[in-house]
Amino acid sequence: MSSITPAASAKKTCGIEPALSRGALFLFALAAGMSVANVYYAQALLDRLASDFSISHAAIGSVLTATQLGCALALLLLVPLGDLVERRKLMLVQMVLLVGALLLVGFAQSAVMLMAGMLLTGLLGTAMTQGLIAYAASASAPSERGRAVGATQGGVFLGLLLARVVAGTISDVSGWRSVYLGAAAAMILLAFPIAKRLPRLPVAQPGIPYPSLLLSMFVLVRRHRTLQIRGTLALLMFAAFNVFWSALVLVLSAPPYQYSHSMIGAFGLVGALGALVATGAGRLADRGLERQTSLLALLLLLLAWLPLSMMTLSLWMLVAGIVLLDAGGQAIHVTNQGMIFRSGAEAHSCLVGAYMLFYAVGSGAGAIGATMVHARAGWIGVCGLGAGISLLALLFWAATCRRVPRKGL
Repeated sequence: MSSITPAASAKKTCGIEPALSRGALFLFALAAGMSVANVYYAQALLDRLASDFSISHAAIGSVLTATQLGCALALLLLVPLGDLVERRKLMLVQMVLLVGALLLVGFAQSAVMLMAGMLLTGLLGTAMTQGLIAYAASASAPSERGRAVGATQGGVFLGLLLARVVAGTISDVSGWRSVYLGAAAAMILLAFPIAKRLPRLPVAQPGIPYPSLLLSMFVLVRRHRTLQIRGTLALLMFAAFNVFWSALVLVLSAPPYQYSHSMIGAFGLVGALGALVATGAGRLADRGLERQTSLLALLLLLLAWLPLSMMTLSLWMLVAGIVLLDAGGQAIHVTNQGMIFRSGAEAHSCLVGAYMLFYAVGSGAGAIGATMVHARAGWIGVCGLGAGISLLALLFWAATCRRVPRKGL
């Protein structure tokens, strides 16, 4: 079954694009949020994993490295498949494989099994998350693409925020293995509404050889001006994000705070406002207000570092800074995706894969920069780095905002 009715199909043949129902949008958001959560559960479980598998605290970060390696491989190898294979079928196949990866982690008896399961979880969880964003963009009318992307991205954001808290809570009650076994059961249940409610769509690039499909991502980056400009903004924004979140763990886990991983993860919940802003940003972009939305989002991103720099005076400053940082960052992220999806190319999976490569570079650079600066200049140095990157993003946008084409490449 499809969420597009026969009446809607008739409208489409007359040149009127059908809109996705609220139920379908909710399902896209729910599925994307649950998919991305699988990738981030481990962040709240590192201490328990280190103890169970006799991995030193200095080396336990390799669990996250394995997961992030899977994420990068997904962007390069799996996400583009959405333009070659019917999307709903692809989502269901990847979901079955993801359940297997989660079970491998949940039943792991050695560090090697654990690392393999984490790599596969990162690979398939990321492939599903980004594939669902491209799926929502392709299934929506061009005039409502920003709304669809915003709703789905809002689900991703909430899933990312809640993953650490959910994992910490469940592991406290019944052990860390229950987190992954429960996640596997949840993905099995999710498969039924996806198979029943999400629409079948024509394949964007039928018959194209797989190597040519992968190469087309890099061709898009070279030719697609909107992708180049908005991807660079994404790189800078995600670098600023990871400067904050990577260094925050170092600060809050040390004296005088000495918070647990679960408590540190709970601070992410105050940024839930960003998910609401993400949906609103998509709607504003649909109305042609991309420039105004981008300017406001980048100003919020820059302004956030002022209260963040004063967190040692009051944790309320930390809360205020997180809200501003998440609101600005998610708004620019959703606006970016809405713009590249509306820019004329129909290969939405290759587009989202290429766009998220900018994310991967920015995230890695931000995390490395945060730890280096924190070791030399402390929290104030970290905030200076984050503010500098945010200011660079604002200046880059000001220099390029009139060079982004309204239509086409």
